Amino acid sequence: MKRFASIAFATAIALLLQGCAGWQSALDPKGPAASELAWLIWFFTGLCAVVWVLVMIALAAPLMMRPRDRLEPLVLDAGADNRKLRVVTAAVGLTAVILIGLTLLSFFANRTLAAIGSDAALTIRVTGHQWWWEVRYEDATPSRILTTANEIHIPAGEPVRLLLTSTDVIHSFWVPSLSGKLDLIPGHMNVLDIKADKPGVYRGQCAEFCGAQHANMGTFIIAEPRAKFDAWWNDQLQPAAGPASDEAKTGEDLFLKRPCVMCHRIGGTPAGGTVAPDLTHIGSRQTLAAGTLTMSRGNLAAWIADPQGIKPGSHMPVVDLSGDELNAIVAYLEGLK
Repeated sequence: MKRFASIAFATAIALLLQGCAGWQSALDPKGPAASELAWLIWFFTGLCAVVWVLVMIALAAPLMMRPRDRLEPLVLDAGADNRKLRVVTAAVGLTAVILIGLTLLSFFANRTLAAIGSDAALTIRVTGHQWWWEVRYEDATPSRILTTANEIHIPAGEPVRLLLTSTDVIHSFWVPSLSGKLDLIPGHMNVLDIKADKPGVYRGQCAEFCGAQHANMGTFIIAEPRAKFDAWWNDQLQPAAGPASDEAKTGEDLFLKRPCVMCHRIGGTPAGGTVAPDLTHIGSRQTLAAGTLTMSRGNLAAWIADPQGIKPGSHMPVVDLSGDELNAIVAYLEGLK
C-alpha cells in the first residue's frame, strides 16, 4: 500500500510539472525576458511559501502552548510582555525587509527587460482587431514594408521591438515563453521587446477579455535563423502567385467579383481591402482565423462556408457560394504560398 501511494504521488507530481512545459508556458522560458520573469515567479512563490509556513507556526504555537498558572492573574508579567514586544517588532522588521527586497528585485527585473530591445534592428507594429492580429514589418525603404496577419516571424537570437496598438477595444499581447504581457490600447502605442534564444514556434494569446471570441484570438511567434527569416521576408514581399490551374483561375475570378474583395487585400490583384487580414500569402500560414483552425484545404473551405458557425460574432460574413464556386476559391487561396 505504501509503495502504491509513493508511485501515485510521483505520478501526480510528474503530471503537475508537465503542465509547466510546452509552447505556451511562462514556466518554460525560451528568451531572456521570459527567463527573468520565470525566475521572479519561482522566487516569489518560494518566498511566499516560507512566509506562509512561518505565519502558520506563529499562529499555531500560542494555541498549542500551555499557559502558565498565575497566582495573581491581575499582576502584569513584565518579562512576558517584553518577549511579546520583541517578537512583534521582529515580525514587523522582517516584513519590511521582505517587501523592500521584493521591490528591489522587481526594479532590477524591469531594468533588465528594458535593456533587451535597446539595440533591436527589427521593429514590428502589431495592431489588435476583434479578433485577429495585424502584423506590419517596418523598414526605412517603403517598398520593403510588409503587412501580414496573425503569425509573426522573427530572427532567432536577435532582439525585436514590437509596437502595440489597437483599433477597437483593449487587447493584450502575451507570448508566455518569450515575454510578459502588454496591453494594446486604441490611440496609444506600447512597446514590448522580445527575443527568442533559439528557433521554434511559440504560441501567444490575447490576455485581455475583448469580446465573444477572445479565446480564439491566438498568435504564433515563429523564430528562424537569420538567413531563413530574410528569405521569408523577401518571399512575402512578392505579389501573389498566379493561379496554377483552371479551377484556381476560376477561383481568382470569383474572389475578385464577390464581396471578399471589399475587405481583403491580395498583392498583385485589384483586391485592396484593409479591414480584414491580408491574404497575399495565406497558403503559407500554419493556421486560420487567428489560430482557430490549422491550415488545410478542408478547414479553409469550412471557414469560408460557415465562419459564423466556427467563430460566432466574427466580422467574416457568409458569402452565398455554390459547391463548385467554394472549391474554386479554396483552390485559389490554397495556392497563395
